[in-house]
Amino acid sequence: METEKLDAFPGLPEEFVRQNAKYMRLLQGFRLLDDDFMSKVFEDKECAQLLLHIILERSDLIVQEVHGQYSIKNLQGRSVRLDILAVDHEGKHYNIEIQRRDEGADARRARYNSSLLDANLTHPGDRYENLRETYVIFITERDVLKAGLPIYHIDRMIQETGKPFGDGSHIIYVNAQCKNDTPLGKLMHDFSCTQASDMHYPVLAKRVRYFKENVKGATTMCREVEKIAMAERNEGRAEGHAEGRAEGLAEGRAEGRLEEKIGAIRAIMESLSISVDEAMKLLKTPESDKDIIRKLIAQ
Repeated sequence: METEKLDAFPGLPEEFVRQNAKYMRLLQGFRLLDDDFMSKVFEDKECAQLLLHIILERSDLIVQEVHGQYSIKNLQGRSVRLDILAVDHEGKHYNIEIQRRDEGADARRARYNSSLLDANLTHPGDRYENLRETYVIFITERDVLKAGLPIYHIDRMIQETGKPFGDGSHIIYVNAQCKNDTPLGKLMHDFSCTQASDMHYPVLAKRVRYFKENVKGATTMCREVEKIAMAERNEGRAEGHAEGRAEGLAEGRAEGRLEEKIGAIRAIMESLSISVDEAMKLLKTPESDKDIIRKLIAQ
């Protein structure tokens, strides 16, 4: 790694940067709009509390517990991973998700997450009137609902009267494109920053600085990137083998192996916001495969 790139990591020893060179550029480019990085930052109660204070415009809210990359089961017993699950002092539950792709922020996805919270907050014998209030909050990189607003609040209402239904279920979309001098606009600015020194909110800047400029924090993130790469690689391999078996032919197996590689590369490009070449380097793609993979991904 060149000297100028070493200089991009203040507070980190040169030897540490060299030893973790293949992850350091990825770490440098992480923003709060990257869900895996966001999940680590907002595992901190103070950060999660600031986020909810601004989005809900409630300074009295106290976060009692917060979990990053929290697994929750659906009715079929399959685990679904939530970016952030927080609980406040009144027992209200908050699911906060980063959605960089429009299709990931589909209205039915929000409804599904809301139903997951409800299903996991009830136990046999519970009275329905005691069901906890829930919030599903999607922070979207683009204006998914396309009305040019910084924030959208969705609650069920009675059409005939225009009054709220009052079932305690809330969905909120936050448009990360709206950056201005309001508290929410400043927060969305911070979500787009790669450097702690460019951020408005000291609480968030301190946490980002810990993961990017502190050896212990940076080590944690390097291990996270490594786990992401391994998971994407294994997922792609499984998909490729499944396709090969289905074809039952040598050609099918060959195509399966190629699809395996392309699937893993696409997934890690999206997860880590990196180029195809950076993803291939991270996944140690053979030189003989790189040209054809570039062409297929560019299609």
